[in-house]
Amino acid sequence: MSTPKKYNYPTQLSIIRFLFNAESIRKNPIPFHRKYFDQFGDTFSLKIGKSKHVILSRDNEVAEYILQKNQKNFQKSELQTKFISKYLGKGLLTANGDFWLKQRRLIQPAFHKQKMNQLVQNMQQTIISELKDLPEEKSVPLFPIMNNLAFNVVAKSLFHISAKEEKMNRLKEIIIQVQEFLIKEIRVPYKAFWFKISGQIQRHKELALESDAIIKEIVEERIKSNEKQNDLLDMLLETRYEDTGKAMSTQQLIDEIKILFIAGHETSANAMTFTLHLLGNHPEIQQKIFDELIEIESQTNDVVEQLQKMNYTNAVINESMRLYPPAWITDRENIEDDTLLGYHVKDKTLIGVSFYELHRNPKYWNNPEDFKPERFLGEQKKESYKYFYPFGAGPRMCIGLGFAMYEMSLTLSYIIKKFKVTSSAKDIQVNPLVTLKPVGASVKFSKR
Repeated sequence: MSTPKKYNYPTQLSIIRFLFNAESIRKNPIPFHRKYFDQFGDTFSLKIGKSKHVILSRDNEVAEYILQKNQKNFQKSELQTKFISKYLGKGLLTANGDFWLKQRRLIQPAFHKQKMNQLVQNMQQTIISELKDLPEEKSVPLFPIMNNLAFNVVAKSLFHISAKEEKMNRLKEIIIQVQEFLIKEIRVPYKAFWFKISGQIQRHKELALESDAIIKEIVEERIKSNEKQNDLLDMLLETRYEDTGKAMSTQQLIDEIKILFIAGHETSANAMTFTLHLLGNHPEIQQKIFDELIEIESQTNDVVEQLQKMNYTNAVINESMRLYPPAWITDRENIEDDTLLGYHVKDKTLIGVSFYELHRNPKYWNNPEDFKPERFLGEQKKESYKYFYPFGAGPRMCIGLGFAMYEMSLTLSYIIKKFKVTSSAKDIQVNPLVTLKPVGASVKFSKR
């Protein structure tokens, strides 16, 4: 008779206490994460039912282990693969295992730096067009402006001029509605039966199918036209699987494009909103960006070369994403039993890492609540990158990292050269959905 395996877990949060706070945690888990970390330490656990364990951590050792050092034993959990794929399909964000690796190898070349450089001019033109009529000398809500901008940058980079505006607006509406419902499904699983019988799940599946139809029409029109637009759609259409030499199926292409829309526009919109809010409270940092941009423009007119020289501007964006990481949390499940921080954990343990809290953990950051771009300059930069996860880490690091940094740098460059930005309030609220969404950010744009 075999001896039962012994498992042990970090300090355990009482399930009764968790359930008592469940509704408040559903609305905004971040304050509770901070409270529990302060009480139990950088890693704690929760037991659900007879055998399911959850671990939540802000420890860099945990992040490194599950994302890099032993990443082969950790896959994305059902929270990401089951719930999200129901509406977004089976693409890079939601796939696991061999299929994910196959897709990653296929798509990665389209996001190579040289390919991104080809998109810069189109990206810059879109930013200029979207921001040329910014309201001046009055306080305006910032997120809607950045959200509209980021969506159109992704749309034009993907589809160049082939997509009609009304179709893109409808696609944007669908993405917002589906994401809001998705969060409800994840955070209140005990309402799953109600969501089903009330028709909410079906309605949102139908919205997802409508988004498929919009994208499919654009793709088929491109193929039929036989015209090259030098955009991301062209790059994706040209990709071929190594083993078969075949292109992606139309449905697979649709799934990947939907994920690029979600991951590519909302994270950038969030990050740019947080960054401009922070700059609106730090005029001295705005001035440093302005001085850097003027100096760079005196050296070269080439936009790609300018982007490569924006060291301080990039440091500002990185420091903003340290404080407000767009992908604020990640999770994995171990395929087999494993040892983590000296604890022997059972297979299928759900392990979450809060990048929001790791990025503010005083064990790794001096004065972690302060906005200090210098953390990402000179000698400090190397140390800071050890504990910095705005785009994840390891093999599943965000494929659109270069795209996002170009977009944010070009946006900041355009705004700071033309305007002084003043925030309407010192603090900003957050809404942790699939991404970390800013709430209530308003600024005033004044001509320089």
